[in-house]
Amino acid sequence: MTRRDWLILAGATACAQQMPKDGSLESRIQAIVRAFEEQGIHRTATPVDNASGDWLMAQVREAGLKPEREMFSIDRIDTVSAFVRSGDREIEGLPLFDGGFTTAEGVHGRLGAIGSDAEIGVAEAAPNTSGGGAAGEARRQNRHRAIVLITRGGRPGLCPNNAESFLHPFGPPVLQVSSEEKPWLDGAIRAGAEATVMNQIRRTKADAFNVLASIPGADASLAPLIVMTPRSGWWTCASERGGGIVCWLEIMRSMTKEKPARPVLFVASSGHEIGQLGIEIYAERRPDLIKNAHAWIHLGANIGAAQNPGNIVQASDDEMEKLLAGSILDAGMKVDRRVPRGTVPGGEAGVIHRGGGRYMSLIGNNAVFHNIADRGPDVVSVDAVARFVNVYRGIAKKLASA
Repeated sequence: MTRRDWLILAGATACAQQMPKDGSLESRIQAIVRAFEEQGIHRTATPVDNASGDWLMAQVREAGLKPEREMFSIDRIDTVSAFVRSGDREIEGLPLFDGGFTTAEGVHGRLGAIGSDAEIGVAEAAPNTSGGGAAGEARRQNRHRAIVLITRGGRPGLCPNNAESFLHPFGPPVLQVSSEEKPWLDGAIRAGAEATVMNQIRRTKADAFNVLASIPGADASLAPLIVMTPRSGWWTCASERGGGIVCWLEIMRSMTKEKPARPVLFVASSGHEIGQLGIEIYAERRPDLIKNAHAWIHLGANIGAAQNPGNIVQASDDEMEKLLAGSILDAGMKVDRRVPRGTVPGGEAGVIHRGGGRYMSLIGNNAVFHNIADRGPDVVSVDAVARFVNVYRGIAKKLASA
């Protein structure tokens, strides 16, 4: 992160407004999203991530349930030095966490388009596409000694890719940089400029945890309903994660009063940006749960985002899709896209899909997805989040009583 980015974040926190506490759903939405944002950068197994988990456990208690920690350990990646330098210009960036890394010497060579014979290839990629296209092919073939990846989000800035292969990294060092640096890099390529790429990191043994809770249900023999949402990410993630966390807590608050027929399990997982590691671990420790659960509700990214919003429905089968999509439409909102049946869904729902489970999943569009600008009161629509809360209260009640 650049000094400019740090100043932007610090300024956003300093200017935060106090949210009203009148007990209404709208006030709870505002308070939860703002509190989550102000905690800082939510990368897995960092002090912020763990403090945020403690805060979320307190929210679970306030909702009427007893929270639990599910601990896991990782070799956390901390950036030591990450930049590309050519001539008298140096651009800071962020390593791709499932690629290679450099020593303190860095990698030197000529800049060129991805797939060329240049030592340092330059490519572009939208968030979470670094494993595909020309960049992914060059990574798999080790075609360059290093790659500079211009991240292309809905707004200018550095929009990192998730490290889907965090436990099995591959390819050369990849330095991710802001889309604002594209004109300079294009000019350097045309000039055949030499450059140095630095992607130096250190690994630190660190602990992270999933936050769990449960409601027994009237009949313990019935297969459980599972409600899951991620709680980690690259930046402050106000609209990326905030709406999902609000819905997760409000379903919990509602179900404690409903006294459901079947058990309801709740999991808010860390490790999202490093291969959905938290939900992978949750499933691995319960090997029969994916297939044996009655259903999984995945509260994915950007629920209620205000910047270029849109709703993408992912589901294991027609019944799950009809229930989710129909409930969204009945609430006066749109379904912009339905992922074709059999497609591996994005996010944590992919773990359930690959395991053969029954699920519904919602992911929203968001112009500030994975962007440092995902902060402040203008990135979340309180009205939209409130509508989704009511949608999911109804869905959870139906699935827990079936």
